[in-house]
Amino acid sequence: MKDTSQFNTQAIDPQGTQVEPVWPDRFDYEAYCDYEAKLLERCRLFWQSDSGVAVYRRFRIPQCFTWMCRDMQASLAYQLGALQASMAYKADIPNFLEPWYGIGTLASAFGIDYVWPAGQAPVVPQRFDTIEQALEVLPMPVDQTPIGRHTLQMIEYSVDKSNGRLPISLTDTQSPLNALSFLVRTEAFYLAFMDTPQQLSRILDRLVPLQIAFTQRQLQILGDTIVWPGHGFASTRVFSGLGMSDDIMTCISPGQYRQFGIPGIVQCGQAFGGAAVHSCGNWQDKLAVVRDIPGLVMVDAAFTSQTDPSPNDAELFGQAFAGTGIVVNSRMVGNKDTVIQTVKSLWRPGLKLIVVTYCQDPREQAEVYDAVHSICSS
Repeated sequence: MKDTSQFNTQAIDPQGTQVEPVWPDRFDYEAYCDYEAKLLERCRLFWQSDSGVAVYRRFRIPQCFTWMCRDMQASLAYQLGALQASMAYKADIPNFLEPWYGIGTLASAFGIDYVWPAGQAPVVPQRFDTIEQALEVLPMPVDQTPIGRHTLQMIEYSVDKSNGRLPISLTDTQSPLNALSFLVRTEAFYLAFMDTPQQLSRILDRLVPLQIAFTQRQLQILGDTIVWPGHGFASTRVFSGLGMSDDIMTCISPGQYRQFGIPGIVQCGQAFGGAAVHSCGNWQDKLAVVRDIPGLVMVDAAFTSQTDPSPNDAELFGQAFAGTGIVVNSRMVGNKDTVIQTVKSLWRPGLKLIVVTYCQDPREQAEVYDAVHSICSS
């Protein structure tokens, strides 16, 4: 029977998987390294191809994306538990560690400190009433801010405890436009698109070098452990491109996004093998604009109602990206029938597709894996 249930507003994280923690001194590094190595050649062939399909059973740990993102020891232990559990699920792409510390990291360069509500993910208070006020502040390098230093400490801890053997991503990276939305009061932010577009462009231009510099600083620590595109995307050591979240795109017109969103994405991505773009919600009205981003290597979108309360139309994405070589990272929370039906709607010859699944047990995952590869081989 087709799974028709909707987005669960009561769940802490509908994309999450509960696991048991594994402390660093008890994790089987050799087993995971062997597992990753076996999949990497498959990933390399997929990345080098113009089209094809790969399956990724994502292990996203709810606690690590709420209060635990402040506790590096607990976060790493739970993520190691996820890596261990993931090996039982049939997939083409291995999971990785994520030093995640919230969506306001870039905004912290303007002197904004995180607020940590008990039991919740951190939030960033909007500091400025207008774009003009933000322009009066000289930003500091992100790695000199409290959250920047803490993020780097988290990366160092993960690299050290794993002896540099496990795959690790950058922290959650936001586009310049997305980061700006955390700096300026909401009304003023959106009015700036129409009232002060030149000032809006000026402040966005200031965010770009800050983002590039902090990414480079993280890479100095990560070394060969780095996976691309990073947080939120299926990522490996043999993929490329800087992944950026850009949820603001759902709130503005295609023309506004082309003028104000895309330039920063392109500039940030150029230094790291291209750009990968994520947005929650339904952004199918931006398909043509996003598809034409210079250097774009991957997009991420939700395609089932259990993944996002406003999922995207799978057929439209399949039509838009077939023949482009751009990977569609497609998140599909749901049972076997839901995933299979969604893949059938999305797939067409010439598409380069990653099917992200969240199957509850290894047997169902194996059935989904085989069905997906069968659909996409025809």
